[in-house]
Amino acid sequence: MNGANLRDHLIRLIGETGPLPLSHYMALALGHPEHGYYMTRDPLGSAGDFTTAPEVSQMFGELVGLWLADRWIASGSPAPFALAELGPGRGTLMADALRAMRAVQGMTEAASVHFVETSPALREAQRSRVPQAEWHAAIGELPALPLFLIANEFFDALPITQYQRTERGWCERCVDYRDGKFTPVLPPVAAANDKALAANVRSAPIGSIAETCPAATAIAEDISARIARHGGAALIIDYGYAKSAAGDTLQALRNHRFADPFDAPGEADLTAHVDFEALAHAVRRGGAEPHGPIEQGAFLEALGIAARAERLSRNATAAQKRDIEAALARLTGAQEMGSLFKVLGITPPGADAPAGFA
Repeated sequence: MNGANLRDHLIRLIGETGPLPLSHYMALALGHPEHGYYMTRDPLGSAGDFTTAPEVSQMFGELVGLWLADRWIASGSPAPFALAELGPGRGTLMADALRAMRAVQGMTEAASVHFVETSPALREAQRSRVPQAEWHAAIGELPALPLFLIANEFFDALPITQYQRTERGWCERCVDYRDGKFTPVLPPVAAANDKALAANVRSAPIGSIAETCPAATAIAEDISARIARHGGAALIIDYGYAKSAAGDTLQALRNHRFADPFDAPGEADLTAHVDFEALAHAVRRGGAEPHGPIEQGAFLEALGIAARAERLSRNATAAQKRDIEAALARLTGAQEMGSLFKVLGITPPGADAPAGFA
């Protein structure tokens, strides 16, 4: 019903205003207040459409928590401080991170936990795991305190703008409704300029597609400005590419399988690969220092995930040991999440390279 309602809404909107910019289509498909994908369901786990690293193993959240604890100590153990997560899923990562942080005297007592989340369904799941959290609709609502922040698989779901290079220049891709289906189209005129694209992308061959994500760079710059002003640290973990490049990375996931992004808006998860070079530039504009990006596998290995897996295995059953080994391989393996996912660290200017980035 939700998907049908959103489909009808999009058809009417296109009929009234013409083809929608892809960013507008993606924003409505994911975040329409009544019928958007994230507004109507818990998309995680075997019964959902995808699984994130915190759901794979507790090791992920524990190591993230210890990384934040290390940065808190290096910052002089400020109290109070804001411990925040953007797009916190079911709250699993934060629950695991807080458990690890309890080993650091005074840290959890000094923390106020903040979730930036718009999904009512996910807020309920988060409340059951981290009941002390405060919820916000946007990062601008976070308190003006030292900020220790994690964003895992948050930036990939922000609406992107796509351009395609034609003989008349770079044209913004839009979404029309034709012959009973949504389909990408190009306007008859080129974009006013190509300054939104990375310099090395502007000369891509005719037919190439390039992507930008203004929301992502704006949020990264905001995080950076807060850390530069108040202190703290942040981790951005997502799948994407280390250097800006041309390419169509828009994808849909439904029932753990790839689907057509234009087939059933509101019924599938829409994402795009994160441009970590663009995020790093935004961090520098905000005044803080970016570190990386590096591959998730290398980052977790530097933090000691193998040793943590070994400790968990000591008193485990044979079946549990197999699960731990499988989780380790999935989180760090080159053919799994280890290479595709990247990690970007953010610290105040002049800080030493944080753990995992040395």
